[in-house]
Amino acid sequence: MKQTFYERIGEAVCRETLPNGLRINIVPKQDFAKSYAFFATRYGGMDTRFCLNGKWLDTPAGIAHYLEHKMFDTKEGNALQELAKNGAEPNAFTSNAITGYYFDSTTHFEENLEILLSFVSVPYFTEESVAKEQGIIGQEIRMIEDNPDWQIYTRMMKALYSTSTARTSIAGTVESISHITAETLYDCHKAFYTPSNMVLTVVGNVDPVHVVDIARRVLPREGGPVIPRDYGTEPAAVAEKETKLTMEVSCPQFLTGFKCTPVDDGEDYMRQSLIGDMACDILLGDSSPLYLRLYDQGLINTSFGGAFEMMPGVAYLYAGGDSKDARAVAAEIQKEARRLTEEGINEDFYQRVRRASFGSNLRGLNSFENIAVSLSEGYFHGYDPFRFPQVFDTITKEDITAFLRENLTEDRAVLSEIVPK
Repeated sequence: MKQTFYERIGEAVCRETLPNGLRINIVPKQDFAKSYAFFATRYGGMDTRFCLNGKWLDTPAGIAHYLEHKMFDTKEGNALQELAKNGAEPNAFTSNAITGYYFDSTTHFEENLEILLSFVSVPYFTEESVAKEQGIIGQEIRMIEDNPDWQIYTRMMKALYSTSTARTSIAGTVESISHITAETLYDCHKAFYTPSNMVLTVVGNVDPVHVVDIARRVLPREGGPVIPRDYGTEPAAVAEKETKLTMEVSCPQFLTGFKCTPVDDGEDYMRQSLIGDMACDILLGDSSPLYLRLYDQGLINTSFGGAFEMMPGVAYLYAGGDSKDARAVAAEIQKEARRLTEEGINEDFYQRVRRASFGSNLRGLNSFENIAVSLSEGYFHGYDPFRFPQVFDTITKEDITAFLRENLTEDRAVLSEIVPK
């Protein structure tokens, strides 16, 4: 087992890769009573088309999320209840790119870890239980479709992307999940829930050797082949410039999105993520000149904000909130991006944002969950998130300016609005 100590952040990580291909990350925290385990597969809402045994399969939208729900079923009952009875707090989530199962506990950690690894690696579905779940998830989908925040975001993604599976909802639709069967769930589990496509990250007061021994004993001895995936060939142009929907809302809401240039996996992936986050804060943050000006003019309120996101093959920056004049705000965002690239970013403001961004990443180390998720995502994307201080050292003000110049342009922009009936 290899241990790496990161002097600049005062953290250590023990790493081991089993013969079956499973990566194990362990972050020792000797002075804490709680321990946290995160078992993740590189399989998410975007992975609907893939090649298994030489044959390309097109699976229904929402199947990764559906599979996450069904994985807690076991021949003996329900793994959630079993973990809870053992003093653990378990849960799971599905994102566009990964599905993760986790728990934290202060007692019986090794026993709970065995339960986690067992039910995630050994599927148990019946046609009857799959059909029952369709009704449950169908109700969830109908509820989120009535949510204006979900509608405005989903419609923005469909305006940005014409072929990428990033434009589809992680939960799918009521119609798409109706095509899910026990057989398709077993196919997806066989393809993606293999040790070589997964990572186990443990944070807390644990014995690293015992963690590795449990994984070695419980999990399959064989890994699995690399599964080719097809996310769609996305053109540079946006799919549509504007989309508007009428709903029962008290005031108009909007999101304006920008189709950014994606980057390949590796340390450049983390670097671009940090650059995008800082560009967001400089352009849209609540201490930025743009925010203060729009707020004084009454065009935005405290609901206004933005973010930069990256997924397989796509990247985008978006901003929005409540506004009586969404078009004016969207135009001002582009105008401010042009001003920053032409006049340059104020040095004092840039240094404040830089320190705040670095501090935010440092504070993230206080969360066991954040540590586990970031180490897992970093492994899947080929970078080490604990090297963020060194990556910060390479980022300059000119990198932020270049990001704004390239990505926040009129031809990359879309506008999604929700207006009151």
